Amino acid sequence: MIESVGLFSYQNPSMNTPSSPSSPDLEPQVNPKEPQPSYIKLAMRNMVRKGGKSLFHLALTTVSLVGFLVGIAYLTR
Repeated sequence: MIESVGLFSYQNPSMNTPSSPSSPDLEPQVNPKEPQPSYIKLAMRNMVRKGGKSLFHLALTTVSLVGFLVGIAYLTR
């Protein structure tokens, strides 16, 4: 069975095996009228789920940027 999602289409490998039982309640129910979540919403959900790592990376980026700017200011004085 070939399904189309946005611009991409793929073949479901579980449909190729005749011995696999058909269980519609195990597959996610997708409502075609419901729009896909935006990338920003998915990114926010991922950040909430991995909060500690995201905060560490934010702090590391901030410290690195401030250090870089201070270093450039010191070298160009």
